[in-house]
Amino acid sequence: MANAGARPKLFADGPRRITLALQGGGAHGAFTWGVLDRLLEEEGLEIAAISGCSAGALNGAALKSGWAMGGREGARATLDWLWEQMGAIPDLSFGQWLMTFLPGPAMTAKMLEAMFPFPVFEAMTTAISPYDLPFWENPLQKVVDQFAWDKVCAREGPRFFVSATNVRTGKVRVFSDGEIDTRVILASACLPNLFKAIEIEDPATGTTEAYWDGGYAGNPALFPLYDRDLPDDLVIVNINPLVREAVPTTAQEISNRINEISFNSSLLRELRAIGFVKRLLAEGVIAKGAMKDVRVHMIADDALMQSLSAMTKLLPTPSLLAQLKAAGREAAGRFLQQDAARIGESASVDIVKMFT
Repeated sequence: MANAGARPKLFADGPRRITLALQGGGAHGAFTWGVLDRLLEEEGLEIAAISGCSAGALNGAALKSGWAMGGREGARATLDWLWEQMGAIPDLSFGQWLMTFLPGPAMTAKMLEAMFPFPVFEAMTTAISPYDLPFWENPLQKVVDQFAWDKVCAREGPRFFVSATNVRTGKVRVFSDGEIDTRVILASACLPNLFKAIEIEDPATGTTEAYWDGGYAGNPALFPLYDRDLPDDLVIVNINPLVREAVPTTAQEISNRINEISFNSSLLRELRAIGFVKRLLAEGVIAKGAMKDVRVHMIADDALMQSLSAMTKLLPTPSLLAQLKAAGREAAGRFLQQDAARIGESASVDIVKMFT
């Protein structure tokens, strides 16, 4: 007898292949954790490749290594482990008991902002360089060091790309396959006001380059997902709101919006390029098949993310992470319910209209 509570299969007519683009955004990356947790429940959905930046790179590494060890359930378990570790990084037990009783992420954000005023934090990071603190260690390293790198770089499971920003040139560098290790993930998540630049040797030239957060030049980089052997359906998990209707007026709101615009600019450039190619294909200027006709989908919750701020990106309290995971699962569920049938057929985001 069939289980009455079982979820109906969305892809009964055969598997659907997608690529994933995972944005960075500090603790807000727990939203992506929830999205991935829900997508991995769908047996008929095959993740062929992942491009990640910062928190997106952390999520991608956890999914890839977990997949290599135990398939879908292994990936979900490793993602759970990652964010349990992330929630344990800062000693935020003070006030944590109170935040567990708050009704949602927005109220949790207000409490965090009251406890840790962002203008004070911003003033400190502007006045003091991480190079002024010789004993300062990157708190992410203890987590990232625990990844099974042979599994992250394994041939099994999705292809994996990580972007970081070259400090000297300002250009994006995309790492893949055997190039990815602790330093690459740390480079992709290196906020320059908080951490010293990560130095990585380029095996092709033998020179060593310094890298900052990939979000400055590719948040995340989409072009690695254009390979002909990868599917045309690209799902972007967006955790930085593209649009805010209200004009920011307070110092914190202005700083937060500048942060969002800066970290969305590279993504918008690549989406505009996709729209341009689509228009050329539609007008017959270039022959079909000459360039990849990407079908773009997006999973986001702008209303939720607009209620948060740059401060909550930096404070991964367990209660906030749990709330964001739940919100990510809900957003992925809505996407699957509304747009799953489009995968393999048509885009659910009208890129041409977005930039018209």
